[in-house]
This record gives sequence, structure tokens and C-alpha cells, in this order.
Amino acid sequence: MTFQTACLTDDLAPEEAMLVELDGVDGAPVPVAVVRDADGDYHAISDICSHGQVSLSDGEVEGCLVECWLHGSQFDVRTGQPVQLPAIRPVPVYPVNVEGDKVLVDIDGPPAGSS
Repeated sequence: MTFQTACLTDDLAPEEAMLVELDGVDGAPVPVAVVRDADGDYHAISDICSHGQVSLSDGEVEGCLVECWLHGSQFDVRTGQPVQLPAIRPVPVYPVNVEGDKVLVDIDGPPAGSS
């Protein structure tokens, strides 16, 4: 696993999300939504909605859910599973480590939640 610095812990308040672009295996940027849930835990999921192909980091975060701003699909940031239609496919989730004030994300391995 290769973790990359995605952001700092102070960059996100609880129930907030932000877009970061991390370096993919082939060098291409990978859009990732870093989400801080209501409990203050950090999560990383693909920033691209599996239904509408728009940025999830632009959506609202409530508890452990992020809502796509375009059609209202909601995804569990812990699993990537959709919990609200119209999305029916999960989005990839990535491992997260917090070291000091840095939020680190690993996008190199096979993400959970992808299908």
C-alpha cells in the first residue's frame, strides 16, 4: 500500500467533504472525495457518482452519508454502497490513515465497494 497525503485534519469540519486529486498508478490524477463524518472520522471514496457522473464532494454530508447534488443519490462513505436511488452501483472506497495532522489515502490497491 502506498498512502498519499490528501489533506490536513483541519481542512474539514464534521459533515464536510472536499475533492482531492491523487496520483494514480499510471500517473493520471484520481479524483477522491475525502469526507469527515458526523463522528469526526475520515473516509475516502471515489469523487464520481456512479449514477450521474458528477462530483460527490459537492454534495451534502449527513452522518455517514454523502448525497449527490444532481439527482439525490446517497452513498455510505464507509462502504461506498448506495442507500438512496437512483444510484444502484457502489462507488469505490479507499483506505485512510490519520497521522498527526495529515489525512493519508491509499488509492493503489483494489478499492472496496467497486464492482
